[in-house]
Amino acid sequence: MYQILDGRKVSSEIKEEIRQRVAEIVAKGGRRPHLAAVLVGHDGGSETYVASKVKACEEVGFASSLISFDENITEEQLLQEVDRLNNNPDIDGYIVQLPLPKHIDEQKVMERIDFRKDVDGFHPINVGRTSIGLPSFLSATPQGILELLNRYHIDTNGMHAVVIGRSNIVGKPIATLLMRKAQPGNCTVTVCHSATKNMKEICQSADLIVAALGKPEFLKEDMVKEGAVVIDVGTTRVPDSTRKSGYKLTGDVDFDRVAPKCSYITPVPGGVGPMTIVSLMMNTIKAYTWSYSKEK
Repeated sequence: MYQILDGRKVSSEIKEEIRQRVAEIVAKGGRRPHLAAVLVGHDGGSETYVASKVKACEEVGFASSLISFDENITEEQLLQEVDRLNNNPDIDGYIVQLPLPKHIDEQKVMERIDFRKDVDGFHPINVGRTSIGLPSFLSATPQGILELLNRYHIDTNGMHAVVIGRSNIVGKPIATLLMRKAQPGNCTVTVCHSATKNMKEICQSADLIVAALGKPEFLKEDMVKEGAVVIDVGTTRVPDSTRKSGYKLTGDVDFDRVAPKCSYITPVPGGVGPMTIVSLMMNTIKAYTWSYSKEK
Protein backbone atom coordinates (compact mmCIF):
# COMPACT_ATOMS: atom_id res chain seq x y z
CA MET A 1 0.00 0.00 0.00
CA TYR A 2 1.37 3.39 -0.99
CA GLN A 3 1.80 6.32 1.37
CA ILE A 4 0.82 9.87 0.44
CA LEU A 5 3.52 12.52 0.77
CA ASP A 6 1.24 15.15 2.30
CA GLY A 7 2.57 18.59 1.38
CA ARG A 8 -0.22 20.39 3.20
CA LYS A 9 0.57 18.63 6.48
CA VAL A 10 4.34 19.09 6.23
CA SER A 11 4.08 22.73 5.14
CA SER A 12 1.82 23.43 8.14
CA GLU A 13 4.41 21.92 10.46
CA ILE A 14 7.19 24.03 8.94
CA LYS A 15 5.05 27.18 9.11
CA GLU A 16 4.50 26.57 12.81
CA GLU A 17 8.26 26.14 13.34
CA ILE A 18 8.89 29.43 11.48
CA ARG A 19 6.08 31.18 13.40
CA GLN A 20 7.68 30.19 16.70
CA ARG A 21 11.07 31.41 15.52
CA VAL A 22 9.61 34.77 14.44
CA ALA A 23 7.85 35.10 17.81
CA GLU A 24 11.20 34.56 19.54
CA ILE A 25 12.86 37.20 17.34
CA VAL A 26 10.14 39.74 18.13
CA ALA A 27 10.18 38.89 21.85
CA LYS A 28 13.89 39.75 21.91
CA GLY A 29 13.23 43.13 20.30
CA GLY A 30 14.10 42.18 16.73
CA ARG A 31 12.15 43.29 13.67
CA ARG A 32 9.97 40.90 11.74
CA PRO A 33 11.47 39.27 8.62
CA HIS A 34 10.09 41.05 5.56
CA LEU A 35 9.21 39.40 2.24
CA ALA A 36 8.10 41.50 -0.74
CA ALA A 37 6.51 40.40 -4.02
CA VAL A 38 6.45 42.34 -7.30
CA LEU A 39 3.51 41.56 -9.57
CA VAL A 40 3.29 42.94 -13.11
CA GLY A 41 -0.02 42.72 -14.99
CA HIS A 42 -3.14 40.73 -14.18
CA ASP A 43 -2.36 37.09 -14.91
CA GLY A 44 -4.90 35.07 -12.91
CA GLY A 45 -2.52 32.28 -11.96
CA SER A 46 0.16 34.74 -10.84
CA GLU A 47 -2.31 36.78 -8.79
CA THR A 48 -3.55 33.65 -7.01
CA TYR A 49 -0.01 32.46 -6.34
CA VAL A 50 1.15 35.81 -4.97
CA ALA A 51 -1.96 36.07 -2.78
CA SER A 52 -1.10 32.68 -1.25
CA LYS A 53 2.42 33.91 -0.53
CA VAL A 54 1.09 37.02 1.22
CA LYS A 55 -1.28 34.85 3.28
CA ALA A 56 1.59 32.53 4.25
CA CYS A 57 3.62 35.55 5.41
CA GLU A 58 0.76 36.61 7.69
CA GLU A 59 0.47 33.09 9.11
CA VAL A 60 4.12 32.94 10.18
CA GLY A 61 4.32 36.53 11.41
CA PHE A 62 6.40 38.02 8.59
CA ALA A 63 5.96 41.54 7.35
CA SER A 64 4.97 41.45 3.68
CA SER A 65 4.63 43.92 0.83
CA LEU A 66 2.84 43.44 -2.49
CA ILE A 67 4.02 45.85 -5.19
CA SER A 68 1.74 45.79 -8.23
CA PHE A 69 2.25 47.37 -11.64
CA ASP A 70 0.18 47.50 -14.81
CA GLU A 71 1.48 45.35 -17.64
CA ASN A 72 2.48 48.47 -19.62
CA ILE A 73 5.27 49.33 -17.15
CA THR A 74 8.55 49.82 -18.99
CA GLU A 75 11.52 47.57 -18.45
CA GLU A 76 13.52 50.48 -17.09
CA GLN A 77 10.80 51.36 -14.55
CA LEU A 78 10.74 47.76 -13.32
CA LEU A 79 14.54 47.69 -13.04
CA GLN A 80 14.38 50.90 -10.98
CA GLU A 81 11.94 49.16 -8.60
CA VAL A 82 14.34 46.20 -8.33
CA ASP A 83 17.15 48.63 -7.44
CA ARG A 84 14.92 50.23 -4.80
CA LEU A 85 14.21 46.85 -3.21
CA ASN A 86 17.89 45.91 -3.34
CA ASN A 87 18.75 49.05 -1.39
CA ASN A 88 15.93 48.85 1.16
CA PRO A 89 17.45 47.46 4.38
CA ASP A 90 14.00 46.63 5.81
CA ILE A 91 13.25 44.09 3.07
CA ASP A 92 15.09 40.81 3.57
CA GLY A 93 13.97 38.99 0.46
CA TYR A 94 11.69 39.51 -2.52
CA ILE A 95 10.40 37.84 -5.63
CA VAL A 96 9.50 39.19 -9.04
CA GLN A 97 6.59 37.00 -10.13
CA LEU A 98 6.99 35.34 -13.51
CA PRO A 99 5.97 35.41 -16.31
CA LEU A 100 6.60 39.06 -17.13
CA PRO A 101 5.09 40.86 -20.16
CA LYS A 102 6.85 40.07 -23.43
CA HIS A 103 8.44 43.52 -23.76
CA ILE A 104 10.44 42.95 -20.54
CA ASP A 105 13.62 40.84 -20.55
CA GLU A 106 13.07 38.39 -17.69
CA GLN A 107 16.72 37.38 -17.53
CA LYS A 108 17.85 41.00 -17.23
CA VAL A 109 15.43 41.51 -14.34
CA MET A 110 16.52 38.29 -12.59
CA GLU A 111 20.19 39.26 -12.84
CA ARG A 112 19.48 42.74 -11.44
CA ILE A 113 18.11 41.26 -8.19
CA ASP A 114 20.63 41.25 -5.33
CA PHE A 115 21.43 37.53 -5.04
CA ARG A 116 21.41 37.92 -1.24
CA LYS A 117 17.70 38.81 -1.45
CA ASP A 118 16.85 36.33 -4.21
CA VAL A 119 14.55 34.04 -2.22
CA ASP A 120 13.29 32.42 -5.45
CA GLY A 121 16.82 31.10 -6.03
CA PHE A 122 16.85 32.09 -9.71
CA HIS A 123 19.88 34.42 -9.77
CA PRO A 124 22.88 32.93 -11.62
CA ILE A 125 25.04 33.35 -8.52
CA ASN A 126 22.62 31.26 -6.42
CA VAL A 127 22.29 28.69 -9.22
CA GLY A 128 26.08 28.47 -9.49
CA ARG A 129 26.66 28.24 -5.74
CA THR A 130 24.02 25.50 -5.51
CA SER A 131 25.69 23.53 -8.29
CA ILE A 132 29.00 23.33 -6.43
CA GLY A 133 27.52 22.83 -2.98
CA LEU A 134 28.09 26.28 -1.49
CA PRO A 135 25.49 27.94 0.78
CA SER A 136 22.80 29.54 -1.37
CA PHE A 137 19.09 30.08 -1.78
CA LEU A 138 17.68 26.90 -3.28
CA SER A 139 14.98 27.22 -5.90
CA ALA A 140 11.66 26.96 -4.03
CA THR A 141 10.07 23.91 -5.67
CA PRO A 142 13.20 21.70 -5.59
CA GLN A 143 13.80 22.70 -1.98
CA GLY A 144 10.21 21.78 -1.18
CA ILE A 145 10.70 18.35 -2.76
CA LEU A 146 13.85 17.71 -0.72
CA GLU A 147 12.06 18.76 2.46
CA LEU A 148 9.19 16.35 1.76
CA LEU A 149 11.64 13.47 1.25
CA ASN A 150 13.47 14.48 4.42
CA ARG A 151 10.38 14.78 6.61
CA TYR A 152 9.15 11.35 5.53
CA HIS A 153 12.61 9.88 6.23
CA ILE A 154 13.00 8.52 2.70
CA ASP A 155 16.59 7.35 2.34
CA THR A 156 17.64 8.30 -1.20
CA ASN A 157 21.23 7.09 -0.83
CA GLY A 158 22.19 5.11 -3.94
CA MET A 159 18.79 5.48 -5.60
CA HIS A 160 18.41 5.81 -9.37
CA ALA A 161 16.47 9.07 -9.71
CA VAL A 162 14.81 9.98 -13.00
CA VAL A 163 13.86 13.63 -13.52
CA ILE A 164 11.40 14.22 -16.36
CA GLY A 165 11.85 17.83 -17.49
CA ARG A 166 14.83 20.16 -17.78
CA SER A 167 13.47 23.60 -16.86
CA ASN A 168 15.64 26.08 -14.98
CA ILE A 169 12.96 26.30 -12.28
CA VAL A 170 12.54 22.60 -11.42
CA GLY A 171 14.20 20.00 -13.68
CA LYS A 172 17.80 21.19 -13.69
CA PRO A 173 18.02 22.26 -10.03
CA ILE A 174 16.35 19.13 -8.60
CA ALA A 175 18.69 16.96 -10.70
CA THR A 176 21.68 18.87 -9.28
CA LEU A 177 20.41 18.57 -5.71
CA LEU A 178 19.67 14.85 -5.96
CA MET A 179 23.26 14.28 -7.16
CA ARG A 180 24.89 16.08 -4.27
CA LYS A 181 26.62 14.19 -1.48
CA ALA A 182 23.89 14.72 1.09
CA GLN A 183 20.63 13.35 2.42
CA PRO A 184 18.30 13.63 0.60
CA GLY A 185 20.64 13.14 -2.34
CA ASN A 186 23.48 10.80 -3.25
CA CYS A 187 21.42 9.54 -6.17
CA THR A 188 22.44 8.40 -9.64
CA VAL A 189 20.43 10.87 -11.72
CA THR A 190 19.05 10.57 -15.24
CA VAL A 191 17.34 13.60 -16.83
CA CYS A 192 14.71 12.87 -19.48
CA HIS A 193 13.18 15.43 -21.86
CA SER A 194 11.39 15.78 -25.18
CA ALA A 195 14.31 14.30 -27.16
CA THR A 196 14.89 11.33 -24.86
CA LYS A 197 14.68 7.90 -26.49
CA ASN A 198 13.41 4.87 -24.57
CA MET A 199 11.94 7.04 -21.81
CA LYS A 200 9.58 4.27 -20.72
CA GLU A 201 12.47 1.86 -20.15
CA ILE A 202 14.51 4.50 -18.32
CA CYS A 203 11.62 5.30 -15.98
CA GLN A 204 11.01 1.60 -15.33
CA SER A 205 14.49 1.40 -13.77
CA ALA A 206 13.92 4.37 -11.44
CA ASP A 207 13.67 4.16 -7.66
CA LEU A 208 12.60 7.81 -7.58
CA ILE A 209 10.79 9.72 -10.35
CA VAL A 210 10.29 13.50 -10.38
CA ALA A 211 7.74 14.37 -13.07
CA ALA A 212 8.08 18.05 -13.99
CA LEU A 213 7.17 18.51 -17.63
CA GLY A 214 3.69 20.07 -17.53
CA LYS A 215 1.80 17.36 -19.46
CA PRO A 216 -1.28 16.06 -17.62
CA GLU A 217 -1.14 12.37 -16.68
CA PHE A 218 1.99 11.77 -18.79
CA LEU A 219 3.50 9.20 -16.41
CA LYS A 220 1.55 5.95 -16.79
CA GLU A 221 1.59 2.82 -14.65
CA ASP A 222 3.62 0.84 -17.20
CA MET A 223 6.46 3.37 -16.78
CA VAL A 224 6.80 2.83 -13.02
CA LYS A 225 8.31 -0.13 -11.19
CA GLU A 226 6.88 -1.60 -8.00
CA GLY A 227 7.90 0.33 -4.90
CA ALA A 228 9.06 3.51 -6.64
CA VAL A 229 8.81 6.96 -5.04
CA VAL A 230 6.95 9.36 -7.36
CA ILE A 231 7.01 13.15 -7.03
CA ASP A 232 4.45 14.94 -9.21
CA VAL A 233 5.32 18.59 -9.87
CA GLY A 234 2.68 19.17 -12.57
CA THR A 235 -0.24 21.57 -12.06
CA THR A 236 -2.21 21.93 -15.29
CA ARG A 237 -5.74 23.32 -15.36
CA VAL A 238 -7.92 20.78 -17.17
CA PRO A 239 -11.54 21.67 -18.07
CA ASP A 240 -14.07 20.02 -15.74
CA SER A 241 -17.72 21.01 -16.08
CA THR A 242 -18.63 19.29 -12.80
CA ARG A 243 -16.65 21.84 -10.80
CA LYS A 244 -17.70 25.36 -9.89
CA SER A 245 -14.38 26.74 -11.16
CA GLY A 246 -14.86 24.97 -14.50
CA TYR A 247 -11.50 23.18 -14.20
CA LYS A 248 -9.49 20.81 -12.05
CA LEU A 249 -5.78 20.82 -11.26
CA THR A 250 -4.12 17.79 -12.82
CA GLY A 251 -0.59 16.55 -12.29
CA ASP A 252 1.91 14.97 -14.66
CA VAL A 253 1.17 11.53 -13.17
CA ASP A 254 -1.84 9.31 -13.88
CA PHE A 255 -2.36 9.13 -10.13
CA ASP A 256 -5.16 6.56 -9.82
CA ARG A 257 -3.26 3.96 -11.84
CA VAL A 258 0.31 4.79 -10.80
CA ALA A 259 -0.25 5.15 -7.03
CA PRO A 260 -0.91 1.43 -6.33
CA LYS A 261 2.59 0.60 -7.64
CA CYS A 262 4.35 3.18 -5.46
CA SER A 263 5.82 3.19 -1.98
CA TYR A 264 5.29 6.96 -1.74
CA ILE A 265 3.57 9.44 -4.05
CA THR A 266 2.57 13.12 -3.97
CA PRO A 267 -1.01 14.12 -4.79
CA VAL A 268 -2.08 17.07 -6.96
CA PRO A 269 -3.17 19.33 -5.42
CA GLY A 270 -1.75 19.12 -1.91
CA GLY A 271 1.69 17.69 -2.61
CA VAL A 272 4.54 19.78 -3.98
CA GLY A 273 2.51 23.02 -4.29
CA PRO A 274 2.25 23.87 -0.56
CA MET A 275 5.93 22.97 -0.14
CA THR A 276 6.91 25.54 -2.79
CA ILE A 277 5.20 28.31 -0.82
CA VAL A 278 6.75 27.30 2.50
CA SER A 279 10.19 27.08 0.88
CA LEU A 280 9.97 30.82 0.22
CA MET A 281 9.34 31.32 3.93
CA MET A 282 12.40 29.19 4.71
CA ASN A 283 14.52 31.24 2.31
CA THR A 284 13.22 34.49 3.80
CA ILE A 285 14.32 33.41 7.28
CA LYS A 286 17.72 32.60 5.81
CA ALA A 287 17.87 36.04 4.15
CA TYR A 288 16.83 37.71 7.40
CA THR A 289 19.56 35.91 9.32
CA TRP A 290 22.13 37.10 6.80
CA SER A 291 20.93 40.73 6.73
CA TYR A 292 20.59 40.87 10.51
CA SER A 293 24.15 39.66 11.02
CA LYS A 294 25.30 42.32 8.54
CA GLU A 295 23.43 45.00 10.49
CA LYS A 296 25.22 43.90 13.65
